[in-house]
Amino acid sequence: MLALTGVLPVLSTPFTDDDRIDTTALGRQIDHVLAQEADGVTLAMVSEILRLDISERRALAEATAAAVDGRASVITSVGADATALATALTAHAVEIGATAVMANPPLTTTPSDEELLSYYRAIADAADTLPLIVQDASGYVGTPIPLDVLATLLGEYGPEKIQFKPEADPLGPRLTLLHDLSGGTARVFEGSGGRALIDSYHRGIVGTMPGPDLVPTLVSLWKALRAGDDERAYRLQEALAPLLSLVSSLDSYVAIEKYLLVVQNVIPSARQRGPVSYRLDSDTAREARTLWERLHRTTALTREDTIE
Repeated sequence: MLALTGVLPVLSTPFTDDDRIDTTALGRQIDHVLAQEADGVTLAMVSEILRLDISERRALAEATAAAVDGRASVITSVGADATALATALTAHAVEIGATAVMANPPLTTTPSDEELLSYYRAIADAADTLPLIVQDASGYVGTPIPLDVLATLLGEYGPEKIQFKPEADPLGPRLTLLHDLSGGTARVFEGSGGRALIDSYHRGIVGTMPGPDLVPTLVSLWKALRAGDDERAYRLQEALAPLLSLVSSLDSYVAIEKYLLVVQNVIPSARQRGPVSYRLDSDTAREARTLWERLHRTTALTREDTIE
């Protein structure tokens, strides 16, 4: 089985003008991120899965697995408001050869700890031998998952089966608490788009799940951290931060990400599924492009410095 580690971008779901999933553009995006040395791909909230129906979620996962074609790991999101739907999506992920599944908690209710444990146990069991990444998406939506719930799941299934993507604030301290509760065994992925990558790396993460629009920078940053080159890592983080500061919500993340993928000729359209809470205006688009171009130059320069 492919290792779950490194840079695992969350794919953007491209749509045609008639609002269908553009599988051709999806394939180009996957080729793009793998050519930039991403270690795998992920389908999650920034993929707009909450605005897809069940058949579309299955079709998106199938198209992704087919386009990757064994070249890298594939993580598919199976979280849902009903346990039966989540386990059905999980069984489908097993069928199509996914590397792992990831699940956010239900978003339209606040279940008790025992109900939440029952939900995640059902998904873990339906996943057969696949790892389950428990996603606390409360940095964008929902409420934080109690740390006791995470510790219980880890104790019952072990660190290879149950892994984590914490996004609740304060991110760093909660990450450290999770590691302390697990005796240092928890496998954790950074989910801030790279904003907190350096701090999270020093707290023991095993990978990051950024957007597909910034993969070259995040790959360079990850390599710098792995090499112990903090100077290069901080130069990249400092160039990355202004661009990520434009992101204030899930919808703004999607809008800016898609715009930058269009700028890079990766996908043909920045169309989002509506209704949305954020639309990219011309001034923000101009600023995002300027900051991306500056980031692109900084990334290239740090790579040249490494070669020299």
